[in-house]
Amino acid sequence: MPSSERGGPVRMSRVALVAPTPAMRDLLARVADAGAVELDVPSTPDALPGPAARALQRLGGARATPVICDPAPQLDRAEEEQSVDIVAGEAALERASASAVTSREATAFAGWMPTESVADLRARLAPVGGAVVELPHPKGSPPPTLLRRRGESQPFTTLVEIYATVPYQDINPTPFAAVTFVLMFGIMFGDVGQGLLLVLLAVLARIGHPRMLGRLRPASLLIGAAGVAATCMGFAYGEFFGPTGVIEPLWMSPLDDPLTLLAVALAFGAVLLAVAYAIGTANRVREGGWTYALYAPTGFAGATLFLSIALLTAGLLLAMTWLVAVAAVVAAVGLGLSFVGLYVAAGRGGSAVMEAVVGLFDVVISLASNIVSFARLAAFGLVHAAIGTVVWTATTGLWGGGLGASMAAVLVFVLGNALAFALEALVAAVQALRLEYYELFSRVFEGEGRPFRPWHASVVPLPESLTPGVGTPARPEKEMSS
Repeated sequence: MPSSERGGPVRMSRVALVAPTPAMRDLLARVADAGAVELDVPSTPDALPGPAARALQRLGGARATPVICDPAPQLDRAEEEQSVDIVAGEAALERASASAVTSREATAFAGWMPTESVADLRARLAPVGGAVVELPHPKGSPPPTLLRRRGESQPFTTLVEIYATVPYQDINPTPFAAVTFVLMFGIMFGDVGQGLLLVLLAVLARIGHPRMLGRLRPASLLIGAAGVAATCMGFAYGEFFGPTGVIEPLWMSPLDDPLTLLAVALAFGAVLLAVAYAIGTANRVREGGWTYALYAPTGFAGATLFLSIALLTAGLLLAMTWLVAVAAVVAAVGLGLSFVGLYVAAGRGGSAVMEAVVGLFDVVISLASNIVSFARLAAFGLVHAAIGTVVWTATTGLWGGGLGASMAAVLVFVLGNALAFALEALVAAVQALRLEYYELFSRVFEGEGRPFRPWHASVVPLPESLTPGVGTPARPEKEMSS
């Protein structure tokens, strides 16, 4: 496998599907049943709608789920019996056949499919005389993107796909997104008791009991991982449903030393940005080569600017004048490279200079604001600890004042923690997602890819109520190209 494809989306092959012309319908039916090929079907075919498409219009089944019968049904009989799904299947075959390159002897289709599925599709098509021929990737037409979903990794993959479709040549950022999201959530929602409640929620969602939690099953791993992170940070903060004293802080109490928490949050954000720049630089190399990566603000040029800020901060904190001077030189290099990249992207000329200057100013301001944005990790961590303190203080203030006051104390503790759990979990998740998308993914992504959309329809035996038809769906005749 080429080095540019390691760590990226699922490897794709450009393929030609070939079969004898009389077996075209059988070929398409088997391809649809496999659900592994994205055919080059035109979105707006030039040819007029075929008989099946017109029948589907008459039935009003534009949103019907296509079902392909084996053998072919008699179309007018299917329409008479209101078999909308079967008519939709024949219309789908008509549309797919519109992209065929046909001669008297053979018919061919072009498309994309995962390389790992080629052998299986060859075996499926062999009984009807079909074959799968792998072709060179066409220049200027990148393959569609399919991210691998291993078991319970789906919620983390969805986390990436909500932001953008990963370009085929880029590194798959799903592992990075999973780790960073969970860690940032844990910092803002550090509490052993509430973290364990999240873990319990994930377990219940996984087993589907109670039934209403079954809807959360696809996200159970994400919820459970976030709960584990919150639990670990709860031990670090000494929080168990607030500062109840059940556990001692392994690190510090957020409200006792907020400046330390703020400094750690900014340092942690700087590390995440550094990793994001490293991934972004690698992606720019894969997308446009080393020259493009050198000048791209989300590539080496931007990473150099970020490094200069880190060196400047270290030099000021450690009172090392020479390190400040090195930071100035590194910043000058980063600014120069970024300006060249922005100037070339603007098209060159006098107006391009002004556009590059404005763009360079935006790059610097954005970089500084991105670093400061990670202060929200400390801010929301402090808010969560403060709410827990308020609830615990109210609870201890009521406890011991008689039976009624003690019952009120229990009620305050339960309801207060329930409210904190519901609100703070949502807020922490939203803020972690915001940092993920705006601060980190803006460095990882430069453009967007095209999602892999395989053609799929179920193949079923022909119902007894329908008489088998003869022939293949209507299609435009083309000469087989060499």
